[in-house]
Amino acid sequence: MRMLESVIDIVETLAVRVRAPERPPASLEELGEIFSAIDAPLAAELRAALTELRPAAWAGEFDDLPAGEVWVVDALDGAVQLLQGLPQYCLTVTLVRDGEPVLAVLHSPWLEETYAVQKGRGATRNGTPIEPSRKTSLEAAVAATSQPPFVTKQPGVAEAAGSSLTAVLGQVAAVRNLGPTSWQVADVAAGRLDFFWQYGTDATNLAGAALVAREAGAVVTTADGAPWTPSAGSFLAAAPALHALVLDALDQAE
Repeated sequence: MRMLESVIDIVETLAVRVRAPERPPASLEELGEIFSAIDAPLAAELRAALTELRPAAWAGEFDDLPAGEVWVVDALDGAVQLLQGLPQYCLTVTLVRDGEPVLAVLHSPWLEETYAVQKGRGATRNGTPIEPSRKTSLEAAVAATSQPPFVTKQPGVAEAAGSSLTAVLGQVAAVRNLGPTSWQVADVAAGRLDFFWQYGTDATNLAGAALVAREAGAVVTTADGAPWTPSAGSFLAAAPALHALVLDALDQAE
């Protein structure tokens, strides 16, 4: 657990330096410039601190995951919200070993909350163990969904997102998109949300959050019920009693 505590300290210490721009960017070019100005130095500091803690390969948000041990880092998960002056963003750090996440820390500066997990040792929020929702009926469920970055570069994913949303909306209390993909999955782990689904490959956003969900007791699979891996083309994390019901709802979108 000592390494997990060290990662928490690194992430929380560096997170205080994140500041939203004074005004939202007015163009895509300006968005890229402002993002780089915030993200690049923060990512560099995270890389230096984490590499000193445990030397490993490095992967940013959009990189492929190499074999062996690799730090997977998104310094600004939910950057779009941050650049618009919205609070729904977080920092995520995951240690992946041969394609399997083994440790993860997600920190929200706005909420002053930290999800932390180490494989086989359970998941916590601000040091307190978490568990998923105990709901047993979809009609009372509050769900969330999102799309991977650059969704149009993955053929069929936008269409699957639309048809699945149509299928789910009529069966649940509400569906929301609450910002960072990783944080929404962690909120499923903690019972704040009842399930989260997404179509498309999104390994670096999902790897750490999937570990949080699994260790908390949520069920993590693909959208058709197969075991989820970072290379999978869909994702579902759900409260145990709802998982099969969600699979049925998603199957209606096929």
